[in-house]
Parts: sequence; structure tokens; C-alpha cells
Amino acid sequence: MSPLQLSVYWRLSLIFFFTSFLFFLDVFTAAATASCHHGNRTGAGETFQGIFPPESNQSQPGEVSESEADWRNDSRKGDSVCVWTDWLSYGQTLYLIGLLLGSLFGGALSDRYGKRPVLLVCVCVQAVCGVLPAALPQPLLFLALRCLTGICCCCINICSFSLAVEWTPPAARLWPPALLSFCFSLGTMAGAPLAWLSPSMRQLHLSLALPQLICLPLYISIPESPRWLLLRRKMDVLDRYRGNSNADKHCLDLLLHTAWSDMQKAAKAGEEPSQPAGHAPCDIIHLRHPTILLRLSVMSYLNFASALTYYGICLNIGSFGVGVYSAQFFSGLSEAPCLLVPFLLARWGRRPISMLALFLSGAACLLSLLLSRYNGEPVLVMSLALLGKLCMLTVVFVSLLYGIELFPTVVRQRCLSLVSLCFRVGCLVNTLVTANGAISLAAMILYSGGPMVGCGLCLLLPETGGVPLPDSVEDCDRQPRPRPPSLRGLWRRR
Repeated sequence: MSPLQLSVYWRLSLIFFFTSFLFFLDVFTAAATASCHHGNRTGAGETFQGIFPPESNQSQPGEVSESEADWRNDSRKGDSVCVWTDWLSYGQTLYLIGLLLGSLFGGALSDRYGKRPVLLVCVCVQAVCGVLPAALPQPLLFLALRCLTGICCCCINICSFSLAVEWTPPAARLWPPALLSFCFSLGTMAGAPLAWLSPSMRQLHLSLALPQLICLPLYISIPESPRWLLLRRKMDVLDRYRGNSNADKHCLDLLLHTAWSDMQKAAKAGEEPSQPAGHAPCDIIHLRHPTILLRLSVMSYLNFASALTYYGICLNIGSFGVGVYSAQFFSGLSEAPCLLVPFLLARWGRRPISMLALFLSGAACLLSLLLSRYNGEPVLVMSLALLGKLCMLTVVFVSLLYGIELFPTVVRQRCLSLVSLCFRVGCLVNTLVTANGAISLAAMILYSGGPMVGCGLCLLLPETGGVPLPDSVEDCDRQPRPRPPSLRGLWRRR
């Protein structure tokens, strides 16, 4: 790899590592303020938390541990813990609303102003939003900052994935999403002990936000996307990148040749032979095509169900009867196998891996639900739920690539935007099916049933592994027709 490629990869990995700290701030805040209202939980038999109350980081009723005393003393000093505990429950909702808002305009901003400046601004704003509540502990300010942090997090994701992929040769484009997801999982594990060691609200915010703030100077040297520079005709910047080293020059020549070929191919696909040159067809006509509508509906549902299950378990990890901080650590550890997904995709393809992951996720969540109803071990209940979360993360990872390969060039970005919007709506719906930091019975049924339905819907999609990207609706119709897998075919493969 060239020095510029290495610069992109390790700096984006560092950003993702620290972004996870503030992503789970509401989980840590809810765990720390649970001591402010002992016994204020929903009834047993209706929620996981009612069946298995958290064991490790809470004291017995009537007793006050040393850490809880610190949090309560903070409230008397104006550090706002128990004084406005009820306000904190809205922090997660506003954060998810911020993710939804960021998905609406994050891509447009990066296309217009460049991925690098949008990424740098969002990382700076996110770090400042994490530090401010430590200096100004006001409930309304905290909620506004959580929404702004969610917007920045979504824009960081959009710009980071695009930058990493566009600095990678086509043959290796499966690996950047896996690498960034793995770094986010490492950050999830590292954030848990930091939060556990924070004795007050002020120190919690500082310990989770200061690392990103300190590393801001390292991010300034992140290079811009070569594809965006080529589109904007910023050849002086490209020439400066080429002059860094021979390896950078060779890398840029390869990437720009690929980008130029893709742009010419997309430009030709935007014109139909039956129309005069220069007149692009109406995108609405393509979106109404039965093939596009079917694929758009299936992918939208898969992303909605994936977000509902993944974030439902991820943001309510303390509801399985295990200490929140240890559960959060193992939640990040359970996502480490995502690095194996590119190998699985190369071996078995997109559709089989998606179907297997959806089925295993639904089955694991269903077993977790059944064990919780019959007083199973909390560790086993949480382990099954984390297995379901890992499988849904696999579905999310595959969907990033699958969606690009399913839709034609003429409407690809619009279809992907609609699919992404459904993903964010699924995140937001979690706030309606979970309450008081506990996963209800109805919510767990949704988490297990949604993936099962999605597994069946995958039968309607074709396998796109090794198939050229479609440029028109006609190319989509010429793709291999979806067929249910047969035992004979699987035996012949073996």
C-alpha cells in the first residue's frame, strides 16, 4: 500500500475507535444514574430487566455504594445527575433523530464540499459536543448536543466509508468496511472500562470525549477522495499527491484510471438509444419498474429489520441481567468476527450469507426470549442476544455491498438513499418498542420475527457475486433469475 492509503486507513480507524465512545454515552449514563431511583423498574415477566435485574454495578436497596455516593454528591454540586434524571431518557431518542437527519443531507454535503472537509468539521463538532456537558451541565443543552452528535456521527460514517473505499483498488473494496467496523468494536470494548472508572458525570463526559479532541491534529492530513478531486478538476491537488512518492503516484494512476472508466460508463448509461443525446431519462420511470420496486422493497425491509434488531440489542445491553459495563465490553467483543465476512462473501456469495445470517439472528433472539421466560442463566440469555446482534451486523455489512450491485447506475444513489432512510427509521422505532431502559416482550418478538421474515424475502433477490454492475433496468432484467437453493446444487458445489 502507498503512504497515502496507509494515512487514510489508520486515521479513519482512529476516528471510528473514538466515535464509539460517544455513541454509547446514553448507555453508560443510564447505568450510572440507575442508583437515583432504586426499585423503579417494570414488573417481572414483562421485560428482560424485570426477570434478571442487573447484578454487578448496583448496590442492594437501602445501601449506597461509594461510586453512587459520588454521583449523588455531583447532583448537589450542580453536576446534574439525579436532579434531571428524567431528561436523560430522551437523550437516546434525540441521538437517533440526529442519525436520521444526518442521513438526509450528509451525502449531499460531502458531494458538494468534499468528504475531507465535512469529515473534519463533524469530528471537531462531535468532540466539542462531548466535552461541553462537563462544563455546562444543563438538561436542555445536553439533549441538543446529543442530537447534534448524532448528526455528526452519521456524516462521519458516510464520509469515512466513502473515503476508505475510494482509496482502495476495486479488488479489495470489501475490506475497508470490515476494518472500520472492527475498529468501532474495539472502541466499544475500550469505552466500557473508561466509563466504569469514571466516578462522576463530569468525568464520564471528559473521559469519553477528550481522546477524540486530543487526536484532532492527526486528522488534518487526511487526503481528499481522488474521485471527487477528478470530478471537480482539482488537478493541482492530485499532482501534489502524486509528488509524495512513487508508490502514491502508482496508486493514484490506478485509482483515477478506474474512476475515469466508471464515470464514462455511467455517463453512457444515462442516455437511452431511443432518445436524443444529452436527454437523460426520467428517474421516476425507472423507479416504477417492477424489478426495481421489488428490489427496493426487499432491501428497505432488510435494512429496517437490521437496524431494529441490531440497535435494539446494542443500546439496551443492560437489560439482560448482566452488569452494564461488562455486558458492553462483551458486546464489542462479539462483533470481532466481522473481519471474516469478506472471506465468506468471496466463498459463498451475497444472498446465501444474508439468508444464513438472518436465520441465525432470528433463531438466537427467539432462544434468548424463551430462556428469559423460563428463568435461564442471564449470561446465556445475553450470549444468545449478542449472537443475534453479530449476525445482524453481518447483514448490515453485506447490505452495503449488495445494494450497490442490485440497482442500476441511473437510479443507484436514489435507491441507496431510500434504503438508508429506512435503516435510520428502524433505529428510531427502537425508542417506541423499548421503554425505561428495558427490552419488552413485544420488542424481543420483533427482534426475532423481523429477521426470519427477511430470510424468506432474500429468495426474491438474485445472486450478484461476480456479476458486472448493472447500468440500466435492462441489465437488471438480464441478471440471473433468483432461484431457491437446492440440496443437489449444494452437494455438487462440495
